[in-house]
Amino acid sequence: MNRVRLTMSQALVRYLAAQQVRDEESGELLPLFGGIFAIFGHGNVAGLGEALHQHRAQLPTYRAHNEQAMANAAIAYAKAQMRRRMMAVTTSIGPGATNLVTSAALAHVNRLPVLLLPGDIFVSRAPDPVLQQLEDFGDGTASVNDCLRPVSRYFDRIVKPEQLLTALPRAMHVLTDAALCGPVTLALPQDVQAEAFDWPEAFFATRLHGFRRLPPAQEDIETAVQTLRDAKHPVLIAGGGALYAQASDAVRRFAETHGVPVAETQAGKGTLPWQHRLQLGPAGVCGSTAANELLAEADVVLAVGTRLQDFTTGSNALYTRARIVTLNVNGYDALKGGDAQVLADARLGLEALSSALGTWRGDASWQARAQHLAQAWRHSVDDITSRRELPAGTLPCDGEIIGAVQRSHADSTHRDIVVCAAGTLPAELEKLWRTDTPGGYHMEYGYSCMGYEIAGGLGVKMAKPEREVIVMLGDGSYLMLNAEIATSVMLGLKLIIVVLDNRGFGCINRLQQACGGAPFNNMLDDCLQGADGAPAIDFAAHARAMGAHAEHVHSIGELEQALVRARAATHTYLIAIDTDHRRTTEAGGAWWEVAVPEVSDRDAVRAARRDYETAKQRQQPYPGKSHDA
Repeated sequence: MNRVRLTMSQALVRYLAAQQVRDEESGELLPLFGGIFAIFGHGNVAGLGEALHQHRAQLPTYRAHNEQAMANAAIAYAKAQMRRRMMAVTTSIGPGATNLVTSAALAHVNRLPVLLLPGDIFVSRAPDPVLQQLEDFGDGTASVNDCLRPVSRYFDRIVKPEQLLTALPRAMHVLTDAALCGPVTLALPQDVQAEAFDWPEAFFATRLHGFRRLPPAQEDIETAVQTLRDAKHPVLIAGGGALYAQASDAVRRFAETHGVPVAETQAGKGTLPWQHRLQLGPAGVCGSTAANELLAEADVVLAVGTRLQDFTTGSNALYTRARIVTLNVNGYDALKGGDAQVLADARLGLEALSSALGTWRGDASWQARAQHLAQAWRHSVDDITSRRELPAGTLPCDGEIIGAVQRSHADSTHRDIVVCAAGTLPAELEKLWRTDTPGGYHMEYGYSCMGYEIAGGLGVKMAKPEREVIVMLGDGSYLMLNAEIATSVMLGLKLIIVVLDNRGFGCINRLQQACGGAPFNNMLDDCLQGADGAPAIDFAAHARAMGAHAEHVHSIGELEQALVRARAATHTYLIAIDTDHRRTTEAGGAWWEVAVPEVSDRDAVRAARRDYETAKQRQQPYPGKSHDA
């Protein structure tokens, strides 16, 4: 066997550069890893840094400004690639490594692949305690990287170079497996990074990764078909798994063949074109009137590729009349249904169900009602997003701004990708953003991570450089994490960033009051302040300081004009606009369980508690078979 002597770091980088994937449309062979984000420190600069420099042509290295942000960008890249391609991230030991914890949790919750390569303390322990080392008084093996264990799908610490021979294939399996997919952490002690080993050359041979589709078991199909055949009022909910399985056409064919209206989750939005006659819009807490009205009356819900998060189920109080059939490649998620589970790839599962169902269709009156409600919802969206002229002294709301952004390009439903994550905007965008292209709507709402937006937009642009990427976020998210504006300028990756400034955390301020609380510590005006009060933040000036074009506008008309300039610009362009945090889209929505204090000296809280207890009576915490009792 031929062998080659390399350091552990050199072997790692060479192995990653040898991983390939075939583009399913063009047939072109592409690197599985689009690159690696790196912020160097003493824990990775000498070992892994030297290896990355050596292989920089095969595995590009991108420098960012914040470890959490660069990991978020890597995760967004994988999401935009429908998990077919991904990126790696390396940090030094200490704070660089712990900055990855939030991003790892985000990837874990959203079932998205990212390879995390934090530096680690010396295995030799010769210089202990090394700079930034956490000393556990009861465990000499602990390091801060152990924080990443519960938020990683696979975790390993490489204490001898040759451990990569088993660790890397395992890592690749998790990263490319539809059911296991999530963050992988390989902790790299800095002395081991520099150690050499005689590696078998075959280890570095090009490896082509196929994304295998799990076919359904016949008995699963038969059980599900029995449940579906009894249905007269079915609804299909499309989740993120439908998009990752590239099952959009399968969802459309199933809906049309069997007369089943379709609702979507945040992760699944865009599975079915917004204008399709059976497209009900979003389901649940951020849902449309059409979707939620039919879901409340459905007798069967076919949940495809969704983990049935509380926002989708209305905290298990929305579709309590329905039997639930789950179709999911992940067994953990498939079990959430309660009535019938099909453990399979979304596309193969839908095709098998459709074939077995034959000519079965939902009631004609149900289909007609679904189409009527869907059309009425589209009219509601038009009414909200078409408002341009507001009364004097009235600030625009999020829905009016969303309308202006979509109107700013005649073909925006095909060309634009909107990116968002937290605050009021996820609800407004899920209801009001229109896309007829899978991937045209990029929302991180599994973890709802404030600060994801700009870094996520950068990752999306890296994955889809030909598309216009529009990041929409509030002032709160902007202030949390904005430095990757400078990275986008440095890399020549243009973003359009729209900052909606309501001077605080408007979403939680409304939730606080809905739970009977007094406005407190959310809006800047309601916070503890010094003598000079809260600052007036000039977001446009801040963005210009990082190299972006930027301007502040005062009306919908000015926003529309600024968007013309932004689209014509060649690099990142930020537009800030003041908004009204009190006005939101009243149509649609469903109950969401947020626990209200059982005892309070405030009348408003006691009243909210009574409403809370009444709402909980509709809740069915164990969905599925329990309704047969």
